[in-house]
Amino acid sequence: RDGRSDWSSDVCSSDLLALAAPAATAQEFITVPGPISDEAFYRLVSCAARPGGACAKPQIRWPEARRLHLTVGIAQIDRAFPSYKLNLVDAAIDAAIEEINGAGAYLLLERVYEGTPDIGVYLLQTAQGGTITSTGNPEMDGETLAVGRVAIRSVGGDIRSATIAISRDIMRREIASVVLEELVQAMGLPTDIQSPAYGDSIFNETGNSVVRLLGQDAEALRRHYPRP
Repeated sequence: RDGRSDWSSDVCSSDLLALAAPAATAQEFITVPGPISDEAFYRLVSCAARPGGACAKPQIRWPEARRLHLTVGIAQIDRAFPSYKLNLVDAAIDAAIEEINGAGAYLLLERVYEGTPDIGVYLLQTAQGGTITSTGNPEMDGETLAVGRVAIRSVGGDIRSATIAISRDIMRREIASVVLEELVQAMGLPTDIQSPAYGDSIFNETGNSVVRLLGQDAEALRRHYPRP
């Protein structure tokens, strides 16, 4: 899998990257042999719970007061990031916002072009497998970048901000899927699933080809952000 997810928090937990503590490795994906229930799928992607098991990560969400006006924007474009890929990422952000807004969850994302967005996208000169050095973001700099990575800053169970990094080496055919995946994970659904039954899931650990938010993917987002 090319994407990675991490997050930091002011609370202490073995599965969190605490602000004053060294990085701790959290479970990035869970393997299941076949299809699982909607509830089991939701708990897997939201808190790394194995089917029938307890959560291995705390659940985190954007605060209710911010859910209907979350902003997304490109925060940095490195000079070495290919211009044609910039155009594709730009279109992919709009498409991903449309997918999330149309999933039926109590969320409304908005594209912005000025100021500091809640979710900033960094288009980096970092090569695939290289180390991020240029964002100024303590959750990103010093970390390894495959083709995409998301870092989430939370306090308790509330997400405060999220950052998405994209490598210059991302392939054209991966862009739309990676952007959608990282943006969905920035909603507080950070764990992937590995199973032959979930090749059509945005949380699929072994591929980057899904560009729609359907089925259990959309249901997980609705469960995480239920409408009043």
